[in-house]
Amino acid sequence: MSYLHPPEFATKMIDAGESKALMSTRDTVIRAYMAGAILALAAAFAVTITVQTGQPLVGALLFPVGFCMLYLLGFDLLTGVFTLVPLAWLDKRPGVNMKTLLRNWGLVFVGNLAGAITVAVMMAVIFTFAFTTEPNEVGQMLGTIGESRTVGYAEHGAAGMLASFIRGVLCNWMVSTGVVAAMMSTSVSGKVIGMWMPILVFFYMGFEHSVVNMFLFPSGLMLGGHFSIGDYLFWNELPTIIGNIVGGLTFVGFTLYATHAKTGESRPIPQGANGKVSASAT
Repeated sequence: MSYLHPPEFATKMIDAGESKALMSTRDTVIRAYMAGAILALAAAFAVTITVQTGQPLVGALLFPVGFCMLYLLGFDLLTGVFTLVPLAWLDKRPGVNMKTLLRNWGLVFVGNLAGAITVAVMMAVIFTFAFTTEPNEVGQMLGTIGESRTVGYAEHGAAGMLASFIRGVLCNWMVSTGVVAAMMSTSVSGKVIGMWMPILVFFYMGFEHSVVNMFLFPSGLMLGGHFSIGDYLFWNELPTIIGNIVGGLTFVGFTLYATHAKTGESRPIPQGANGKVSASAT
């Protein structure tokens, strides 16, 4: 069967975390760069569809194509390693410690950011004919997204910061579920269906994904958005990253590890005086 049972894919999660933690610097950065670039293209694709159709649901329905492509190709997103690598550390895999964990997170961050900015520049060139005209309709929407999710949060102060954080938590609950869903099946179709569902939820609900934002906000700055790099980092990227870590670990990584990889002891079967299961146990 192409479906793997929870204890099986829980073991695959830990194995994947170990592999990523011990991967060479070159491979880690290359895979992260390509993941950031492909996800950025998917975001540009989804925004274009939304603008052209006027239906955000259509853009959300098609956005997961980028996520599926990058994971089928074996590339890595920061949101995924936030969830998987700590499991290898928790499981005491040889060579995996806090230093290797933070090294992996740092390298994937740099690679994702570089890939996302590369695509942001390319799309800005397309939307403005190499910065010789005003941004087209899609480019204008990208600028608006950047404003609403930076100065829009800032207008609400601490409450805006909390909203950004919670959106980050909910985002990586769904995104990490998509990462794990790819491990539930041994067939390409099964992996794609499993990944598609939670990614659709995250994107349509407008949750905050640190890597998608690495594309949206640089794009917005290049395309006339009225916010600063400081606004982006403080009001969006920082709370989003923290939220992504909390969401991925709390609702996906540690939860699945605790109940499928390190299960608790089963309770003994209650028995009556004649050695049979008592009526109260049924």
